Amino acid sequence: MDGIERTSVATPVIGHSRARARLKDADTFPKVLIANARDFPDRPASREKSLGIWQTWTWGQVLAETMRLAAGLHALGARRGDTIAIVGDNRPRLYWTMCAAQAIGCTPVPVYQDAVAAEMGFVIDNAGARFAIAEDQEQVDKLLQIKDAHPGLETIVFEDGRGMRHYAQPFLSSFAKVQEMGRELLARDPGFFEREAASAKGGDIAVMLYTSGTTGQPKGVVLSHTNVLATALNSIELEHLTENEETLAYLPMAWVGDHIFSFGQSYVAGFCVGCPESGATVMTDLRELGPTYFFAPPRIWENILTTVMIRMEDASRVKCWLFKRFMDLAKRVGPALLDKKPVGLLDRLLYRLGDLLVFAPLRNTLGFSRIRLAYTAGEAIGPDIFDFYRSLGVNVKQLYGMTEAAVFICIQPDGEVKPDTVGPPAPEVEVRIEPSGEVLFRSPGVFQSYYKNDKATAETKTADGWVKTGDAGFFGSDGHLRIIDRAKDVGKLADGSLFAPKYIENKLKFFPYIREAVAFGADRGFAAAFINIDLAAVGNWAERKGIVYGGYQELAAHPEVYALIQGCVERVNRDLSREATLAGSQIRRFLVLHKDLDADDGELTRTRKVRRSFVQSRYETLVEGLFSDAVRAHIETEVTFEDGRKGRVEADVAIAEAERYPLDPLKQAS
Repeated sequence: MDGIERTSVATPVIGHSRARARLKDADTFPKVLIANARDFPDRPASREKSLGIWQTWTWGQVLAETMRLAAGLHALGARRGDTIAIVGDNRPRLYWTMCAAQAIGCTPVPVYQDAVAAEMGFVIDNAGARFAIAEDQEQVDKLLQIKDAHPGLETIVFEDGRGMRHYAQPFLSSFAKVQEMGRELLARDPGFFEREAASAKGGDIAVMLYTSGTTGQPKGVVLSHTNVLATALNSIELEHLTENEETLAYLPMAWVGDHIFSFGQSYVAGFCVGCPESGATVMTDLRELGPTYFFAPPRIWENILTTVMIRMEDASRVKCWLFKRFMDLAKRVGPALLDKKPVGLLDRLLYRLGDLLVFAPLRNTLGFSRIRLAYTAGEAIGPDIFDFYRSLGVNVKQLYGMTEAAVFICIQPDGEVKPDTVGPPAPEVEVRIEPSGEVLFRSPGVFQSYYKNDKATAETKTADGWVKTGDAGFFGSDGHLRIIDRAKDVGKLADGSLFAPKYIENKLKFFPYIREAVAFGADRGFAAAFINIDLAAVGNWAERKGIVYGGYQELAAHPEVYALIQGCVERVNRDLSREATLAGSQIRRFLVLHKDLDADDGELTRTRKVRRSFVQSRYETLVEGLFSDAVRAHIETEVTFEDGRKGRVEADVAIAEAERYPLDPLKQAS
């Protein structure tokens, strides 16, 4: 795990952009909003698709809406130091609530909209929320379910009144009513908002975001205005983002990535954020909006690629031939063209032809025609997936970040984009590698503390401001950081071979048929894996093969599906055999799980990260079956249905063997 460098000196600030100059006196987001309404009064700031029609608000209108909301919350009883929970899908009014809360000295706390009532109750209780702003009836119902157990929650405001006609509780109020209260207060005191906004300082709390909780209960990460503003400003200068960008906000508001991209950077640069009509219409809305700036975690990029591959399997022979022929060319020369590196004249001409016939129509279908910059982060992305998009001409880059950094730790610069790195440190960020291989960082974005958790804060953040990431990595000779895995998850097999489960899982998830994978092997004699099939991709494949099935469990257990997955596993093993350090961790045995890993069952976080220790404990019978001579293992599992009811699923799960390959002689020699 030794790298060329153990410490990277902080990258200096890029320069003095227009944003830095115009916001020199704005040290909080309400002040930034006032500056935006002054500088860009008629520029689009927010969009939302409602009933099939895009609605738009300018920065001037957003300021007016936020002023009324801030005054209304004050009239409702919110006071400086209070906490306001915000729960719902991406909606302009919920983003306005963030700034309105900040303006009157309250702390906004976004909550994952798909959290079950108990999870929501933990955040409400831990954050001490007196107020909650909910999108609709669904979220209100969850809040009502937990309110008696959390009496500190005094008032619930709902944005969408559909289905709320007969809700007569005195602590319920509509968004429109709160804004009307705000209008009345502003009519009596026109300077209220400016006066309140002026009293806040950069060191005040801007937002509290809860970690995903992969190893236990989520922790509230306290970020100041300075934390978020500094990282947003440095990143937009590095990437030359301007007020002309347009992006789509579709990821959870409770996730730090959405907060930085859809709120922090949007305010600092002054660009427009669009909100989809619903989660089901994201891809359609993406095509209509045509963003110039886009972020997606690896899972989304994988899902989009799966959709493309399914469509190509159903396409005509001519289209399939054209796609394969030109994609082979694109993978060979596309990334070099994107990075403005030398490419032969013939290849350039052929790529232009491929762009006309294949790449441009595909980008248009996906909504990527106008993308100037795209990011992926959250966890490692498979190199083949990464190269696929860059081959098409989509400038997708990897960044490395975390909630405790206000996102940015490392960013790949243009022209230095590599599938196996996360780039050098971002501006004003220092990165250090401990002898153990753990990555530490220090930056202006370093969080203030974990809320009400001094012990965890002290364990994570040193007295001189270094933050322990929990990730293992190293710097290469190119100055780029390479992340191997979570430090606690990197281990060794019984024979001493390196075992990096996340690396293996990402290779497996490249295949469109595999939705999720969990690898096991630390201190064992060999590596093994759980596989979740992708129901859409495998279902499409099964229909073309004439395989009849009644649901996920039946399809997952089908012998031909096992043969399909075995082929994927063995291709991963062949790849691993070419890597001297990981050749010993090829997968010997695997099984296809009888159910999807699900956040409602505690197996995934709300950002779809596997809770590895929980999965290992919950499916201990299956894990032990993998590491025995058994060919089947019986399991009975409790599951949570969409309506919150509990049930049980029982299955005899088959365990299959996969071929392993000797280490490539050339790699052995090296």
